[in-house]
Formats: sequence, structure tokens, C-alpha cells
Amino acid sequence: MTFAQPSTDHRQRAAAPLSTAAATPATIAEIAQGLLAPSAWTSPKYLYDALGSKLFEAICALPEYYPTRTEAAIFARHGFDIAQAVGPGSTLIDLGAGNCAKAAGLFPLLQPGQYVAIDISYDFLSESLSRLQQRFPQIDMLGLGLDFFSGLDLPDSVRSGRRTFFYPGSSIGNFAPEQAIAFLREVRANAGSDGGLLIGVDLIKDEAILDAAYDDAIGVTAAFNLNMLRHLNLLMGADFDVRQWQHHGFFNAGESRVEMHLEARSEQLVRWQGGQRRFAKGERIHTEDSYKYTRASFVGLLEQAGFSAANIWTDEQNWFAVIHARAIRD
Repeated sequence: MTFAQPSTDHRQRAAAPLSTAAATPATIAEIAQGLLAPSAWTSPKYLYDALGSKLFEAICALPEYYPTRTEAAIFARHGFDIAQAVGPGSTLIDLGAGNCAKAAGLFPLLQPGQYVAIDISYDFLSESLSRLQQRFPQIDMLGLGLDFFSGLDLPDSVRSGRRTFFYPGSSIGNFAPEQAIAFLREVRANAGSDGGLLIGVDLIKDEAILDAAYDDAIGVTAAFNLNMLRHLNLLMGADFDVRQWQHHGFFNAGESRVEMHLEARSEQLVRWQGGQRRFAKGERIHTEDSYKYTRASFVGLLEQAGFSAANIWTDEQNWFAVIHARAIRD
């Protein structure tokens, strides 16, 4: 098992602060740009420090949060067919691996030749991968601390043949459709002529189900969202008072996406290294989007990115889809 620490390459620079007490000037400038925008926003990658990653694990166990269990049921029901489609001995590249549990659940069926776990929260990833290697010593494992929101820059230690990129949980929904196409095109460029993609996609459904999934009754999602302010305080020397903010998560039907925001409970001045902003009571910071698709709309998006959707598996309610797509040869 090998670990690659975040480097100073511009595509990986943003990963390092998630394991340290302070950000680089470039990262502070990136965050400040969003906070100073007319409608304040932050990248969702800053939700995932070590605590944020653990809180997201807790979200996945909530009764309201259907994506995890629905996707897991699809893998359980169609695992053999999925393994047949991917084939044994592939290079399985797990994007946003977290605790590596989803990929690990497929190891007995997929039997990858190499497992490459990529996550922006390097410390959390290294702990997870170390435990996983003890369970599956026969699999070559590699951990990469990488901010793939900014691009994929895979080292030579990642095997080049039969790469299958694994992107479960409908994390692709964090990208706006045009951004998703650009991201998937980069995945396609790294997949090679014999590679593919195994991806989970959340489908459009009743608004009440979506609203509850992103604003649960006991407030775990709220804690996850609010933790980002604590994280920004550490990264950029900010002085957000977390108690003066509240979480909002809801489905925006016109944009076909769930939105997460943090709303100021009172007027306040927030300072950070080199800048400040006064927030009015009720003003919001847009922290995350999760776009929802129909089967047809997502297949069209894949085709624009250079993939052909070879197989689609869904649950009985058509709430979620798992898609295996093959790279279209140039």
C-alpha cells in the first residue's frame, strides 16, 4: 500500500489545508473570492475536513438520507451483473473515497488488480485505507490526497490499463451540468481506450423526499454544513461565530437541484486574513448543490463527455441509478 501526500502542484494544493491548521495564500484567496461575491458562496470541498467526513458518514446512516441505502441495495441486487460488466483485474479508481466502504463492499465481486483511493481529506483517507489493506492484502492499494474538483493529475504509480473510475453516491450532482461534462471529459481523458466509469446518479423524485434528505430531523446535516464555518476559521484565520448561523437545505425545482445554504441569524462582521465582510441578518452563504437527473438527461450528459452508457441499474422506485459507461474510442 502506498500513500501520496498532497503536493505543491496547483491541482493538489487545496487538499493540503484540510490536514493542517492554516491554508496557503492561494486557498485563502479562493475562499475569499466566494465570500465577497454579491451572493456569497463556498466550494463544497471545504465541507470535508476530518470532522466533516465523519459527519457525512453519520448522514449516510439517517433514515431520511435515502441515496446511500438505495444505491447499496442496487449494488446488492445487481452486484454480479455489475462485476460482469466491469470485469476482474481492473484498476479501480475511487473518486472521493472517504472511508472506502462502498468500494470495499464490491471487492469480492469486482476483484480489482489495483485499488486507487482519492480523497481531499488525506488524514481521514489514510486511516481508512490502512484498515482496508489488512482485510484485502492481495489487492495493490494506493492512496492519493487530491483535490479532483480542480482536475485529475494521476501519478505513474496508477496502472494505465483497464481503468474504471468509481464515483458513487451521486457526488456528480455537486457539479452544475456544464461543469459535470467538463469533469467527466477529464475522467474520460484519463480512462484510456479500454477504460470506463461506474457512477451513481440520484434521480428526480418527490420534493418532500428530497427536502427531508438534506434537512434531517435531528440536525446532522445542519451540523455538517455548520462545521464548514469552523473549518474556514482554521484555514483562513476567520472569526465566524457558528452559533450565529443556521442551515437551510431544500429542492430548487427550477434548477433541478437541492441547495444547501448557511443563513446569518443576525447582522455581523466576519474577518479573515486580508479581508472582511458584513453579513446582514438573513443573508446566506451558498455551500453546496446536488443536481438531480432523469435517466435520459444523464445518459445525454455522459455521451457529451465521451462515454457510452452500457448498463443502467435502478431500484424498484426509480429513485437512484447505477450506470456503467464505457469510454467511446476516438
